[in-house]
Amino acid sequence: MACSVPSIISSSNPRLSFSSKSSSPMACFFPAPSPLVKTLAIPKSFHGLRRGFQPASSRAVSSTRSEKRSFVVKASSESDLPLVGNVAPDFEAEAVFDQEFIKVKLSDYIGKKYVILFFYPLDFTFVCPTEITAFSDRHSEFEKLNTEILGVSIDSVFSHLAWVQTDRKSGGLGDLKYPLISDVTKSISKSYGVLIPDQGIALRGLFIIDKEGVIQHSTINNLAIGRSVDETMRTLQALQYVQENPDEVCPAGWKPGEKSMKPDPKLSKDYFAAI
Repeated sequence: MACSVPSIISSSNPRLSFSSKSSSPMACFFPAPSPLVKTLAIPKSFHGLRRGFQPASSRAVSSTRSEKRSFVVKASSESDLPLVGNVAPDFEAEAVFDQEFIKVKLSDYIGKKYVILFFYPLDFTFVCPTEITAFSDRHSEFEKLNTEILGVSIDSVFSHLAWVQTDRKSGGLGDLKYPLISDVTKSISKSYGVLIPDQGIALRGLFIIDKEGVIQHSTINNLAIGRSVDETMRTLQALQYVQENPDEVCPAGWKPGEKSMKPDPKLSKDYFAAI
């Protein structure tokens, strides 16, 4: 992983029934391990942290000090990517919230709230905490838009809990205002098409699911690229606007209060004439 690190089923599936000190240059990115965290060793198969993606022969002649690490992977999904406009795959899983273990079921939000569902690769990494804490710090703004945020990784709830109990200045998360879901079976990541099969972790996928359980937006970033809370918020606001005003569409970069557009050859000229 790189630095500081809504509802659809493919059309072929049935619709859901909703009812330390170190001289290593990488060491500075890791928080001081707690007694629990000491057992959370990163698997050697996780190339994104261990070594760059080079041919074996190249790695053999590279010195440890000069070897370059790459955080870009070429991955293929083992499942069909959920398409925007389809029902989001439902799931029920254990999560950590308010330093307790809870159960989260996606379909429980149907008819009640919009959902921002985002996947991140691993706990105790780099880019991931910057994203997770950024969403938490803006949680009240999403609440005002009747939207819940759900974070997901393949880590256990015990790892999630240890990370939440680690101070932000040490690379931890501190208290979060939304649940972190454990996908240890990797079934959720796979169903949303973000699983990297050969590494067993998820790409940075983000899905906006409306109150009917339909995915209205999705983005997937590679491991080294963090996401923008501002753009997620803007996209959510645009989605809600067009759902409330079905005879209008939102042009590029639209924000609340700005002029929208009529999807009509003649009426759209009012928008173009004003810009």
